[in-house]
Amino acid sequence: MNVLASSNAGGYSSMLLIVVMIVAMYFLMIRPQRKQQKKHQDTLSQLKKGDHVVTIGRLHGVIDEINNEAKTVTLDCDGIYLVFDLNAIASVTQRSAASEVTSAAAAEQKPAEPAEEEKTETPEATPSDEPADDSTDDTKADK
Repeated sequence: MNVLASSNAGGYSSMLLIVVMIVAMYFLMIRPQRKQQKKHQDTLSQLKKGDHVVTIGRLHGVIDEINNEAKTVTLDCDGIYLVFDLNAIASVTQRSAASEVTSAAAAEQKPAEPAEEEKTETPEATPSDEPADDSTDDTKADK
């Protein structure tokens, strides 16, 4: 009877080891990849005309047109217009002015500062009567 009991205990521990390995794989590989995919999809959904982008082939260009139905984007590469799949956009290097305006408008809608009662006063720097000295504190101590 002891032989059967010990083999069942070994089976449970190996089953537990497999479950632990699957959970570790999820947290080390699958979850970060899903986060990265979601971030990339958010970036693609925020693309606007005039954004400077880099494709997966490392071609740099400016977005001229976005076709959401066909999921394509037209890039202006120094006067040459190329059509790419939206998923070919690797990164956005510089946002257009229109994107920055909408980002600024979204930032203004958030409460910027706490109420007057909650503010803590910080001492403001007052100009010194002494002329500006470019020397360091070590040289002052030596004088």
